Amino acid sequence: MDIIQILKDDYQRFPENQTYSIYAEDVFFKDPLNKFNGLERYKLMIGFIKTWFMNVKMDLHDIRQSGDTIQLEWTLSWNTPLPWKPRIAIPGWSELRLNTDGMIASHIDYWKCSRFNVLKQHLLPLK
Repeated sequence: MDIIQILKDDYQRFPENQTYSIYAEDVFFKDPLNKFNGLERYKLMIGFIKTWFMNVKMDLHDIRQSGDTIQLEWTLSWNTPLPWKPRIAIPGWSELRLNTDGMIASHIDYWKCSRFNVLKQHLLPLK
């Protein structure tokens, strides 16, 4: 199983048809809005994105692996279902840690912008 290729493919079609079999059952996830353990909670979060946001796109800029750590740089964008349908973009990176079985045991997302910046994008269009 080439986890790098699987991740590239998953990010290209995000949030559709994600490969959940590469995640440990008790995977730890953290981003600026969420922090939890468990694959089922992770699936629910992806389902929320799929259900509530429109035109979701995950642009993968870089992916590299060093030992049991995989680092990805990306920009996540979508339209929020407000009457004016603002386009939101969050540049960021992820740090994934693999367990001894080669499964993703930890997935931590970092944003290159503040939560306030994301809120502001809902009110002021991107330039």
